[in-house]
Amino acid sequence: MKRLLHGIDVSNWQGRVDWAAHARAGVAFAFAKATEGGDFTDKHFARNWEGMRENWIVCGAYHFARPKGDAAEQAHHFLRVLKEAGGLRRGDLVALDLETNDGLRPERVARHARRWCRHVERHAGIRPIVYTFPAFARGGHCAGLGDHPLWIADPDRPRGRPATPGPWREWTIHQYDHKPLDRNIFLGSRQGLTRLGYDPR
Repeated sequence: MKRLLHGIDVSNWQGRVDWAAHARAGVAFAFAKATEGGDFTDKHFARNWEGMRENWIVCGAYHFARPKGDAAEQAHHFLRVLKEAGGLRRGDLVALDLETNDGLRPERVARHARRWCRHVERHAGIRPIVYTFPAFARGGHCAGLGDHPLWIADPDRPRGRPATPGPWREWTIHQYDHKPLDRNIFLGSRQGLTRLGYDPR
């Protein structure tokens, strides 16, 4: 039977996060919002990145996509903020939060996301995880992203049994609850999760 890893995700809305308390409560991995669009930086990101690292929580950083903007510019902004916060170490995770279309057609949203992911992979050597929700993916906004690990937001389904929308055939992380904060699970070991992350080799 696979092991269950518990995780959370946070942004500036949570304010100061007590990472030591979360680690004691069994949180094994976490994602913190780093950037949004081409110029927004989450004011708590650097502190969150350090807090996760200090408490031996698998570190994840995510970018909130604004498809109307330039994908390469947004990817560059994300990587710059990540570097300023201390950069990537072995096993660290990155994710693209894809949940708004900015009024664009699905194929344009998907193209933006693919370009962002390609830019990050080319310049940082890490394949991003894609965060989205079932209806958004079913609408065609995630076309061509099926080779990226799926982080699916589906709090209406039982924990560990989310819907898996196309283009994916399986999910990797399930965000199963939003209250009082976003809670996630990964089916597998810590080693299995960090294999999806940064490898300096």
